[in-house]
Amino acid sequence: MIRCLPQGEIDLNSFSFNTTASIRFGFGAIVDLPSAFHLDSGSKIFIVTDPGIVQANLLGKLLSPLRAAGIAPLVYDKVIADPPERIVWEAVESARSGIVNAVVGFGGGSSLDVAKLVALLAKSNEQLQNIYGINQVKGERLRLALIPTTAGTGSEVTPIAVVTTGASEKRGVISPVLLPDLALLDPELTLTLPPLVTAATGLDAIVHAIEAYTSINTNNNPLSKILARQALSLLAGAIRTAVKNGSDPVARGNMLLGSMFAGRAFANSPVAAIHALAYPLGGHYHIPHGISNALVLPHVLQFNAGACSEAYAELATAAFPHFAEYPLGKRTFAFIEELVSLTKEVGVPQRLRDIGVGQSQLAMLADDAMKQTRLLVNNPKPLALPDVMSIYEAAW
Repeated sequence: MIRCLPQGEIDLNSFSFNTTASIRFGFGAIVDLPSAFHLDSGSKIFIVTDPGIVQANLLGKLLSPLRAAGIAPLVYDKVIADPPERIVWEAVESARSGIVNAVVGFGGGSSLDVAKLVALLAKSNEQLQNIYGINQVKGERLRLALIPTTAGTGSEVTPIAVVTTGASEKRGVISPVLLPDLALLDPELTLTLPPLVTAATGLDAIVHAIEAYTSINTNNNPLSKILARQALSLLAGAIRTAVKNGSDPVARGNMLLGSMFAGRAFANSPVAAIHALAYPLGGHYHIPHGISNALVLPHVLQFNAGACSEAYAELATAAFPHFAEYPLGKRTFAFIEELVSLTKEVGVPQRLRDIGVGQSQLAMLADDAMKQTRLLVNNPKPLALPDVMSIYEAAW
C-alpha cells in the first residue's frame, strides 16, 4: 500500500510545478485591471460571467475601470453552475463574432472555467470532445485574465476546466495552456457573498488543500505541500468568521488567499476520492460543489486514515494548532471530528438524505463515481466499487 509522505520526509523525485504567470492581490485591486493586464483603448475584451454577478451589481465594478481606459467590452453573462457544453459553445461563438483578442473571466468557478475554454476554443478551433483529459490541448489561446468573486475553487490558478457532458457526467480539460496570464484577487468583491455560498466555497478550498497534500500522484511535490498547509491554516482560521460576519475584511482576505494557495497546490498535486464521489452528487442533484465535497469528506477521510494517518495528523495541526498537544494517533481522528463540527457550524447539510438523495440511488452514484478514474488513482488508498458504496451509505 502506498503511504502518504509525511511533512518531515521530502520527496526528491522529479516534479513539475506550473502556475499563473502573474497574481495581483489587494482590496480594490479591480481598478488595476487595465494596467495589470496591459489593456489599451484598442483592446477587444470579452467578459465571461453569470447572471448572479449582474444581479449583485458587481459587474459595474469591472466595467468602470475598463471604460475609464476607453475599452467597451463585449459581455457574456449566461454562465450557469456546472456549465454544460452548450454554454461553452454559445460563449465561444459570441467571442468569435466579436473578433476579440482577450478574455476576462469574472465570477465563481463556473465562469472562470468557461472563460478558460472560450480563450482556447475561440482561437484554436479545437473541439471539446477532443481535448477532455490530461494534456490533450494542441492549440493556443487568447490572452486571459481571471478574477474570482468567491473564495473556493482556486480556478484562477489551475489548468483545469470542468464541463457537464450529457445529463450529469462531469469531464475536465486539463492543460497548462489554460493557466491565465493574470489572476486578480480583490477581497472587496467577496464582502457581500451570502453565508451559505461562503461556507460551500470555503469548504471546497479546504478539501482542495487536504487532497493536494495527501495525493499519491507522482507529481505530488514539496511546493504543493507547503501551499496546502498554508491554505489550511488560513481557511480554517477564517471560515467561521467569514460566514458569520461577511463584512470582516481580514477574514475575507484570508479566505481568498487560502483558496488561491489551495488552488496552486492541487493544480500540481491533483485531488482524489473526495472529489470523485462529490462529482456525481453535483451532476445529479445540482448542489454546490463545496457542499458535495463536505457530505463525503469525513467518510473518505475515515476510509483513508490507515493509509496516511501521519499526513492527516500534520494537516490537523496546520488547520487547528491546538491539536499539536494531542498524541499522534489521536490527532488524525480529532481532525476528522473537528471538520465535521466545522461543517455543522457553518450550516451545510450533513447527510445525503438532507439533499434529497434516496437510499435506492446510492448504487447509481457509486457507479458514476467509479468513472472518475483520473481522480481515484490519486487517492491514498485504492477504492473498489464496494468501498465507494460503503462511503455513500455512511454519508446517507
